[in-house]
Amino acid sequence: MISSSRTHLFLLFFLLLAISISSSTINFHFSSFNPRNFTLLGDSYLKNGVVGLTRDVTVPTTSSGSIIYNYPIPFFDIEANITASFSAKFSFSISNVNPTSSSGDGLAFFLSPDNQTIGSSGGNLGLVNSTELTKNRFIAIEFDTKLDPHFNDPNDNHVGLDVDSLISIQTSNLGSNGLDLKSGDLINVWIDYENEEKVVKVYMSYSNTKPANPVLDVEIDLSEYLKEFVYVGFSGSTEGSTEVHLVETFAFQTFGFSPRRPHYKTHNVSESSVIISPPPPPGVRSSSKKFRKRICLGLAISGFIFCCAVLIVFGALYLKKWKNIKKLKSFKAEMVTGPRQFCYKELKLATKGFHSSRILGNGAFGTVYKANFISSGNVAAVKRSKHSHEGKTEFLAELSIIACLRHKNLVQLQGWCVEKDELLLVYDFMPNGSLDKVLYPVSKSDTNPLPWPQRYNVAVGLASVLTYLHQECEQQVIHRDIKTSNVMLDGNFNPRLGDFGLARIMDHDKSPVSTLTAGTMGYLAPEYLQYGKATEKTDVFSYGVVVLEVACGKQPIERENGDQKMVNLVDWVWGLHSEGRLIEAADQRLKGEFDEDEMKQLLLVGLSCANPDCLERPNMRRVLQILENEGDPVLVPKSKPTLIFSTSLPLSIEDIVSDDDDDDDDEESKSSEDRFQMTIQSSQNLKEIC
Repeated sequence: MISSSRTHLFLLFFLLLAISISSSTINFHFSSFNPRNFTLLGDSYLKNGVVGLTRDVTVPTTSSGSIIYNYPIPFFDIEANITASFSAKFSFSISNVNPTSSSGDGLAFFLSPDNQTIGSSGGNLGLVNSTELTKNRFIAIEFDTKLDPHFNDPNDNHVGLDVDSLISIQTSNLGSNGLDLKSGDLINVWIDYENEEKVVKVYMSYSNTKPANPVLDVEIDLSEYLKEFVYVGFSGSTEGSTEVHLVETFAFQTFGFSPRRPHYKTHNVSESSVIISPPPPPGVRSSSKKFRKRICLGLAISGFIFCCAVLIVFGALYLKKWKNIKKLKSFKAEMVTGPRQFCYKELKLATKGFHSSRILGNGAFGTVYKANFISSGNVAAVKRSKHSHEGKTEFLAELSIIACLRHKNLVQLQGWCVEKDELLLVYDFMPNGSLDKVLYPVSKSDTNPLPWPQRYNVAVGLASVLTYLHQECEQQVIHRDIKTSNVMLDGNFNPRLGDFGLARIMDHDKSPVSTLTAGTMGYLAPEYLQYGKATEKTDVFSYGVVVLEVACGKQPIERENGDQKMVNLVDWVWGLHSEGRLIEAADQRLKGEFDEDEMKQLLLVGLSCANPDCLERPNMRRVLQILENEGDPVLVPKSKPTLIFSTSLPLSIEDIVSDDDDDDDDEESKSSEDRFQMTIQSSQNLKEIC
């Protein structure tokens, strides 16, 4: 047993050790990027550990994106009143599949106090908004590939230093240094800032050896811009171009902070300090040094053993007591910078104790409430998961997936809460509710609930976000529950895809794994119902049904007027297409107020996506290109293809689940006989779809 006095000596030793350590400095190196340490904004994406800042397409497009290191970097030592120096090293390449017909605009390395701002496309390099050029604060090294007279660019191949403006303080022509930004070759960059010398130097080379002379040398004091904490990252943009901006490696470090020394008793003499520490007698000096070394070594060894023993004991107790909630709490450390942890009391107050008057909707795994935060004046949507194993599974799935995603057409996650045995997710509030509530209002009328331009924009936005989930994330995300009730509309009726409770993540090169069939009848692909394998093509089928709903104003499965017969929307539209009367499928409530070419294009896209043969469905990138008039349309056969499946379903009765939002509460109370009847009906619907 270690005595209390020895324990005190051990604690004192480690306290002095901690005090003597230098101020916090940063030093990291990434040979490849990962979503755990970086936040992706705009059109940026990760593929095989390489960052793409703008869309990788074969037709000219307008795009903007950035990637930001999740953790703020300290640049200012308050006690010593010193600003840190820094150095950065990274490698990038810029290529263009159509260099003769399109060019621009380049990329930038930046330091900024803001970790969420994304700039406009075009010559703005993703740094500033075209309508608010002075809003964003940043220090940036730009690698510009387009001559823009508006920003006093010298040519279309230069490097420059920017501070809070895209008009560079100083630029350098890279052609005179034997460098071509648009060559497609990997370029290595070194950036050094010495705070004492007040100078920024930029070195560039095709080789991995740092050149002797910089391509840019600027005398500037950055201390007034590097206050306390700063974020670092990269941004890029294009304007009607096929230019691709890739960043492959990134290393960064700060230095120059003075070490902090332990405080000793001092004696003031004429406003100066003198440390009182009388020297030991000459005969004792050597032996006392050896004695101190032995004491320090003994304390270090015994302290290490003591710490290990304490950690083992407390670790075992902690695991035993909190095993059931450890998985939930671990998400706090994994979350990106944006989402935060809310306290239960705050959410309960904002929803008036989760009062029924605040309910926005009900889902299979929980209820969504409107939350008004009085202190900040903000409005949010709070999803309250059910107290069940399924509820926890859905909560963990949704939190782990959507927290790492960034796209303008996703419902943005603000934060989460795990308290009082509650599972709560906090999202941005969508003023116009869900798409199904707008398309099918409670009060029936002949008035148009959603004008055509906004409907077409919904189809394009949803295609864009599914392209991101399927092809642009580091791991492919399969949503598995795409339907109009899960498509939310913001204040400008822009679509936002939500509800990732059934989503699954898989590697791009892996085969799909059989799972329990989940989703909503009418949106489920035939092969998913038959074999239970969710792939990106099953999401494409669901998207096709949603597109037909948007164009036709009809639900996936509904009764004919005055008849008990159920009509399948895909069959109905395909029947009109086979008779050459496709345009008659348009929503009658539009009263002809739509672009006929766009309507035909949207209907054909919906049919091609809802093709019973999954191999004939286009991927979402192709769909997006078609809707943006950047790709050739797909050919849709006049007659709906037929598929032949085994007559016996390979799934058990419990495996087929329908989570229609409107009937959620009734589903919970269904008896076993009811569930059996629901399974028989699902089998009949499968035959109708095929």
